[in-house]
Parts: sequence; C-alpha cells; structure tokens
Amino acid sequence: IGSSGLLLPEVKPLLCVPSEADLPSSPVDVSVTADGLEARSGGSCEAAALPAEVRLAPSSCRGLHRLPGGGLHLRMRLRRPPPISADLVLSLRESLKPQNNYVFYCQSCGDIIVKDRRFLRVLPLPSENWSALVEEWCCHPDPFARSTLLPRHDDCFLGDTFFLLNSGIESHLPKSPIVICKRCKTMLGETVSSDIIKYYVTEVIIRPSEGSFSPTPRSQFVQSMVAQCLVELSSAKSTFRFTIKGDDGKICILIWLLNSDTLLVESLGSSSSHSVFTQFGDIFMPTSGPVRTWNAVKVLYQPCIKSRNKDLADAWENDIGVHPLKFPSETCLELLLILALSTTSLPPSLRCMNSFQVRYSCY
Repeated sequence: IGSSGLLLPEVKPLLCVPSEADLPSSPVDVSVTADGLEARSGGSCEAAALPAEVRLAPSSCRGLHRLPGGGLHLRMRLRRPPPISADLVLSLRESLKPQNNYVFYCQSCGDIIVKDRRFLRVLPLPSENWSALVEEWCCHPDPFARSTLLPRHDDCFLGDTFFLLNSGIESHLPKSPIVICKRCKTMLGETVSSDIIKYYVTEVIIRPSEGSFSPTPRSQFVQSMVAQCLVELSSAKSTFRFTIKGDDGKICILIWLLNSDTLLVESLGSSSSHSVFTQFGDIFMPTSGPVRTWNAVKVLYQPCIKSRNKDLADAWENDIGVHPLKFPSETCLELLLILALSTTSLPPSLRCMNSFQVRYSCY
C-alpha cells in the first residue's frame, strides 16, 4: 500500500498508492483499521500508519479503484481533535512585538543584517490600493495626496510580503535600489528612500536578541513564508487568487488557494519487500520520525515565465478579485521550482485540476 496520503480535517480524504509500478501484479488485499491501513499481495506487505491524534473510520471506506499509472485510490472519513488555536500560523506581525530587541539575519547565509533593534511601534500597512479609496472616505480633497507612509527610526511597518525599516542613517549620496547581503550577495530587499529599506519576508529571519540563530533549509523557509502570506490574506480579505510577481513587476506564477486547513500526513511506511515511497523528500520537509504531520495549504498554480499563460495572466492582472504578491525575482523562480517538484511527486492522476497544477505547501 502507499506510504503517503493526504488527510483533510472533517472531510472524506484521499489515500493513494504512489505508483502502479510499485504494486505487485497479483490481487491486492487492503485492510483498513482506525490507526492505519495495510495492503498484502503474495509475499509482500506494505503499511501506512497514522499519528496518534488521527483516526480513520473504516466503515466509511469507499471508491477503491486502480488508476493506470496512479496506483490504488480510496476515500474514507477521518477524525481528529480540533486544533488548540484557530490561528494556524504565527504571523510576522504576531512574532514582532514592541519594546523587544531583535536581530535580523540573512536567511541564506546567516549573516547579521540588523543587530539589537528595538521598536516602539510595529504597525501593519494598509493594502496597496488604500489611496484609491480615500475619495470614498473624505468629503474634502485627499489629505494624503503628497504624503507617504514611512516609518520613523523606532517603527517597523509590515506589508503583505515585506517590512519597512528606518535605517536612521540618511545619506545624500546615491544608493543602489537593491539591498544585497554582503556575505552571500543574495538580494534582501530594496531602498525606498535615502534612509528607508524594504526587506522581503522570504529573505530575512528575525529572532529575539537573547535567542540564537538556527538555519532552516531554503526550500522549507520559502514555501512556509509564502503559505503564511496566502493564509493571512485569504482570512483577512477573503481573497483566494494571487499573482506572484518578481521585483521587476512581471508575473511569474498564478496561485489559486483551495484549502488552508489541510492536514498532511506522510508515513515512511513498512514493507516486507523494502519498497518505501516518500512523497516529498527531506528537501521540502523536516524529518520527525516514521510518521510526519504538517499543517499545509492546497493550491493550484500556473507558471507564467517566458510568456506562458499570458492571456490568463493578463486577465488576472485586471481582475480586482486577484491579490498581487511581490518577491525577489530569484525567489519567484525558487518557488516555481518547489511547486514543480512537489507536483511531480504526486501520483499522475492528482497532478492537475481544471488545467492548473496541484501543490501542497507546508508551513
């Protein structure tokens, strides 16, 4: 039987065997219990276990069938306790608190970017289109027409994918519009003015000054931060379609968020034939024993690099229901690679939906 599966809370989840090539040609006997499932055929046996807090309802099992190249599929109901908190993600604005000291690190190499910074105010910025609504709020000329929202030295302003800091050092010399890590030459952000810097959340790790820095694999960090952005925006603005743009303003990816409350369970499995299938591999997710569980989001996506899907991208660009997210262009390409590799790890029958490709991003 397959050693990985998708579990959705309070729905009928899909459990699937990874590949028909991994299955014996003789009949397969599938057994389902409350804590896992098992398949036997001839002298081989493969099993997939579940974590202690997740339980299956064997009587709800239905739809067992084999798809060419996609293995065995079945659906059943599961039960698990509700999450302790409705907030699945500790967002950046929740992790940054006024009156605390923080150190900012380059996520790629760990070099210190900002040391021992204390903020008196940590404030969220309004949406990018806030100024267009001022006419609806005011009965007199726009009072903000000639002003911009920039932080003072003791402020940190949070955007959807970035935060603004005041460096406190105003220079009259021309500055590069791109902020680069001195050690690894990775793009960290952009200069907004002579003393205001925009750092992207996918490039910088923020830790309390009394804490220590521990590196996180790049692919895990990127998909985690992007998933957090999707979850927060969909909850706050009821927005489920997003354009991912590079720092050059070009659309790289179209993303359609389907589920933000997905529970993803991957079992390394046990097999007398020593055939073990892992869905993602350690490059995407941390290893935590024979059964691994993550909160995840399920998304559909379309690549738009090199003018691919241009008509659809143009339509989304002009749709007010689509929310734009901006990251460094190289990070957009990293994200697209992560999406593509994840899609190819799924059974062929689960890789596409309505011409979009399917991906599960953990956070």
